[in-house]
Amino acid sequence: MTDAKSPRAPGQTSIAQVDIHGVSVHGKDLSEALIGKTGFTAYFLFLLTGREPDPKLVAITDACLVAIAEHGLVPSVQAARMTLAAAPDALQGAVAAGVLGCGSVILGASETAGQLLAEVLAGREHGTLAESANSVVRAVRQARKPLPGFGHPTHKQGDPRAHRLLAVARELDIAGDHVAALEAVAAAVPEHYSKPLPLNVSGAIPAVLLDAGYPATALKGVPMLARVASLIAHLQEERRQPIGFILADAAEHAIAYSAAPAQAS
Repeated sequence: MTDAKSPRAPGQTSIAQVDIHGVSVHGKDLSEALIGKTGFTAYFLFLLTGREPDPKLVAITDACLVAIAEHGLVPSVQAARMTLAAAPDALQGAVAAGVLGCGSVILGASETAGQLLAEVLAGREHGTLAESANSVVRAVRQARKPLPGFGHPTHKQGDPRAHRLLAVARELDIAGDHVAALEAVAAAVPEHYSKPLPLNVSGAIPAVLLDAGYPATALKGVPMLARVASLIAHLQEERRQPIGFILADAAEHAIAYSAAPAQAS
């Protein structure tokens, strides 16, 4: 049993050290080796992994960030703009309000789609890739769960962002097992769904990133990072052309009120 009075072992971090001389990030001098010498995407990957990122990983991460950053007045943007309308001095609160909605349906679907692809690839131990994909899709359908990375309320005939990301991966010669797994899932979908369920951008992002060597446990970070950039842009526009209260008023008129019956005491 550990003596409650004994000093704890010191914790550790390998990311950064700050002292009177400056800042060291993963052993590199921030001012001398990084500022003005690396782009933000490469720096993000360096922060994340502690290694100099491969140029192809930088390129495909850049493409994913551009693809997912902006998609109009989605819930995260509406939440952020209405928050700023109510608290115009709290930019950070408005950005946080938008990011808090990053879940399994909006923005976070790339993470769950990545897990699905890993499951498909693991299933190759018991059959072909096509058989594994078919088995995984069947299980999702039978469980009546959403199929992550497929279907979109707007892009019903196919998500052009997804197809462009796959094309970029091929141009960079990084499309590999995860892209193949994604395409096997897409081929299996019509066997289990009566309505079209096209690939969306949240399915393409994990496929191309994982094939390029991006860490699976940080997949949600890419759409989150991208959306923060978009939220700041929307909030800058909100200050010039406010619509936050218009959005709130539209919701008030769009939703019918239904009084719940009084509960007996």
